[in-house]
Amino acid sequence: MTPASPFETVGYEKRGPIAYVTLDRPAKLNSYNVQMRDDLHQVWSAVRDDPEVRVAILAGAGERAFCVGADLTEFGTAPSPIVARQVRFERPVWELWLGLRQPLIAAIHGYCLGSGIEMALCCDLRLASEDAQFGLPEVGLGLLAAAGGTQTVPRALGYSVGLNLLLTGEVINAREALRVGLVNQVMPRAELLPRAEALAQRVLTLAPKALEAIKRSVRMGMDLPLPQALELERRLSRRVGASRDAREGVAAWREGRPPVFTGE
Repeated sequence: MTPASPFETVGYEKRGPIAYVTLDRPAKLNSYNVQMRDDLHQVWSAVRDDPEVRVAILAGAGERAFCVGADLTEFGTAPSPIVARQVRFERPVWELWLGLRQPLIAAIHGYCLGSGIEMALCCDLRLASEDAQFGLPEVGLGLLAAAGGTQTVPRALGYSVGLNLLLTGEVINAREALRVGLVNQVMPRAELLPRAEALAQRVLTLAPKALEAIKRSVRMGMDLPLPQALELERRLSRRVGASRDAREGVAAWREGRPPVFTGE
């Protein structure tokens, strides 16, 4: 486990404005279990509430996997539906994750299956190493990709591609994942974390309020009819346009210099 982290299944480290979150069960190929759910809820709550964190990188520990999905050794040991609903209400990990204001970067290597894909799709930008493999094997187990997969996968990849992955359980390689839009970039394994960090540094040069508004406009707008989505965009644009960062950005452009954003 990552020494600096107080969590059992997730590593957490903050280096200046960058938060590093690591799925940390390498002996179990970082499979997602109840403890990881609880740890991630605490980690993402910390990211949400920390004004110093402006971007986060999510990765998997070990050499073999980002995350191979749910830990099936816990299958059948879940609490009663009443208790499960209460836990979900108290620890809504996916809703918390998707609602974060900061840009999130997933650095994916090795196996990325089931909940691994679902977690990656909760991030905004996804980088993959050349050895990455992606799939949603739940259907072959008689199960449903129910950590958001039936909703996030078709939204991200389109109806046909998303449904194909969900219905067939097919495993695709990194290049195919790039082609269908599951990831944004593919690179050699040794370059994965450096490229994720370089992307995070790029994000840090941009206006925080504009980034937050873009995330909110896209995430919320996808669930709205187009006229309401456009109205949401207009409201957010007016709000961001009145910010100090917007005035600084326009002034810097006119003066031919790099802007310095304060997040105000």
